[in-house]
Amino acid sequence: MSARLGLVALLVRDYDEAIAFFTQALRFVLVEDSDRGGGKRWVVVAPRGGGTGLLLARAVTPEQQAQIGCQAGGRVFLFLDTDDFDGEFAHMQAQGVRFAEQPRNEDYGKVVVFLDLYGNRWDLLQPT
Repeated sequence: MSARLGLVALLVRDYDEAIAFFTQALRFVLVEDSDRGGGKRWVVVAPRGGGTGLLLARAVTPEQQAQIGCQAGGRVFLFLDTDDFDGEFAHMQAQGVRFAEQPRNEDYGKVVVFLDLYGNRWDLLQPT
């Protein structure tokens, strides 16, 4: 028997602005965008090289809205691995992605912390 992490739900303010950010700034693929009625959609984006996708979940209640951009309490929440750190970093800079620091080399690889459009912290990482 095997198991894998299928999707990670990410609270967003608006489906379309989130789709634009992930598909343009991070070059993710829009896997699915299905109308579920009542203003609800099933929206999945994923890194173009495969892997676990993000279910973009529009926050509806005040409690959900309060968590947008703070899903990990200010810690790095998600890790985006790449085999072309410099190319991805340059593309993200050109797209206006906000970075919390300058790129650095660590024992485990080249890394930089960036913020998604809502302020969630991510690592862009090229493992050694």
